Amino acid sequence: MTVNPSGWRPAAPASEQGRGETVTGNRALMLEEPLLFEIGSTEQTGVDFQQLQPAATRLGSLERNRPIGLAGLSEPEAVRHYTRLSRQNYAIDLGLFPLGSCTMKHNPRLNEKVARLTGFADIHPLQPVDTVQGALELIDLVGHWLLTLTGMHSVAMSPKAGAHGELCGLLCIRAALEARGDAREVVLVPESAHGTNPATAAFAGYRVENIPANADGRVDLDALKSRLGPDVAGVMITNPNTCGLFEPDMKAISDAVHAAGGLVYCDGANFNAIVGKVRPGDLGIDAMHINLHKTFSTPHGGGGPGAGPVVLSEALSPFAPLPFIEKQGDGFVLVEEEIAGEHHSQSFGRMVAFHGQMGMFTRAAAYMLSHGADGLAQVAEDAVLNANYILRSLQGVLDAPFADSGPCMHEAIFSDRGFAGGLGTLDLAKALIDEGFHPMTMYFPLVVHGSMLVEPTETESKASLDQFIAALRSIAERARAGDQSLKAAPVHAPRRRLDETLAARKPVLVYKDPESAQAAE
Repeated sequence: MTVNPSGWRPAAPASEQGRGETVTGNRALMLEEPLLFEIGSTEQTGVDFQQLQPAATRLGSLERNRPIGLAGLSEPEAVRHYTRLSRQNYAIDLGLFPLGSCTMKHNPRLNEKVARLTGFADIHPLQPVDTVQGALELIDLVGHWLLTLTGMHSVAMSPKAGAHGELCGLLCIRAALEARGDAREVVLVPESAHGTNPATAAFAGYRVENIPANADGRVDLDALKSRLGPDVAGVMITNPNTCGLFEPDMKAISDAVHAAGGLVYCDGANFNAIVGKVRPGDLGIDAMHINLHKTFSTPHGGGGPGAGPVVLSEALSPFAPLPFIEKQGDGFVLVEEEIAGEHHSQSFGRMVAFHGQMGMFTRAAAYMLSHGADGLAQVAEDAVLNANYILRSLQGVLDAPFADSGPCMHEAIFSDRGFAGGLGTLDLAKALIDEGFHPMTMYFPLVVHGSMLVEPTETESKASLDQFIAALRSIAERARAGDQSLKAAPVHAPRRRLDETLAARKPVLVYKDPESAQAAE
């Protein structure tokens, strides 16, 4: 393999791909890019500074006493470096993200434009309330839509993400139980729930017990009922669940838990499958978080705090967190203290200092208003239609463990059953990269061995789904035939297959130049 003067190497010999070697490691417009330290030098900068005389410092012991060690680049070098890296990144603007339970869908550019409007993008949490009335009204508007769509009693807008919302809901449940002098110790979590559910329950101080799934991939109602008792604070259930299936016994589950004195938390991460079609409040749910980035098209974790509002039943509304927004007269106020006799009167306290995720609220509001109630119902319909199209299109070549359980919801689940020659889910996923697609969620949920969870979302066209199906079908047929070349995938990616075990156990987090690294060995 050719090595350039800087010492960096392409990811793999170009000759292995039948394309011939190049001096640079570049392959046409797929440009190889070394690290910053391999391009620039710590002995120079990209800007000329006038030599200044040493000046007195007020940093004291905090003054830097050794070189910072950053490589200096000119402006063109820096711009090219990050542009080339961006070309090696997969994005929703390039193609389908089939990640199950993540809803990596297209974010309309309208939402992005609205989020950058002056008055939303540049406000500060410590501004006087009378200068942010529009922002408070927008947060109240989003809350109103959430209550209308869920049929719940009140909403807490301050949680920053899904797991944060789960904690909010459990703290409300804990506060409600303690208020009636009935503190309990156990939270029941079905096998088909999201992995954050048991983690959040444990973090909140509860002992977690699993409830098995039945053969159809849904909650075993009899097993749940048999475990209910005076020590059970409640159940955390994901509906639609992580197998991509709706829980038809949801109302019966809620009734049974309530009869036993417990409360019901529903993980609303998959609300996009039922938005506008099913109101969780009608199913007896007491608390549910809603991931705005999943259902209402705000970016998935990018650019600042996320948003996981929590809708609450009438039984839990008095215990909701502070602060909250309330309409008073012609304006809105930010209530930061408990108000005796009114809702939130027994608040468990704060989870955050401010409603800091303004960009998320603004994008969600734009999405809600541009779709309307009927449009949001179509979002659910199209998400479910796309998932079932993928499920039935691949059912003949990929094992679909719950295909006989009826239609799936927003995501389809497959397994590596039937693969030959020691091939498995990981090999299929790596080969999918060579086809230009991001892999689906792998090995989750745990109830399916070698699971592959595919969520096409409602924003994908039939043409894009057909292309994805064709690629997946081709790879699956090779896997069933025991094609060992899949073990080498990906071949055409900027980097070859990594040693994921070594990367997890011995991560290299600090750059060392080759000479220093060799000396250390």
